[in-house]
Amino acid sequence: MGFFIKHFNELTTRELYEILKTRQEIFIIEQDCPYMDIDDLDLDAMHVFSRNEEGRVTSCLRVFMRDEESKTAQIGRVVTLTHGEGLGGELLHEGVNVALDHYKAEKIYLEAQTYAIGYYAKEGFQVVSGEFLEDGIPHVKMERGRNL
Repeated sequence: MGFFIKHFNELTTRELYEILKTRQEIFIIEQDCPYMDIDDLDLDAMHVFSRNEEGRVTSCLRVFMRDEESKTAQIGRVVTLTHGEGLGGELLHEGVNVALDHYKAEKIYLEAQTYAIGYYAKEGFQVVSGEFLEDGIPHVKMERGRNL
């Protein structure tokens, strides 16, 4: 299974629908966390996603420039429908590549749910904050540089 990498303006309406459906299913329904998933950050983001034969988005994330001056990109809305098959690691690796290659980021930032710290650490991210609550869920800030 390959990944699709598209700017928001390049997404078809079906792809956008499927991305939002997948994010809603996991973040809002499964995690029982009502929050504003659709925000203006999607509009300027690169979206990395995979889909199955039926067109269902099975994993996705978004990458955008957080701070032009410090050349910091941000990865967010990382989600997979299946677990334990390596899809999440491949997705994150693609997201890091987009941050480094497309945005020429010197640093990549994300906010991780605390249970997923190890997942992000495998791609070189390090915790740079104490734990905080985001929408009632424990998170930490994590960063990695361009070179590992």
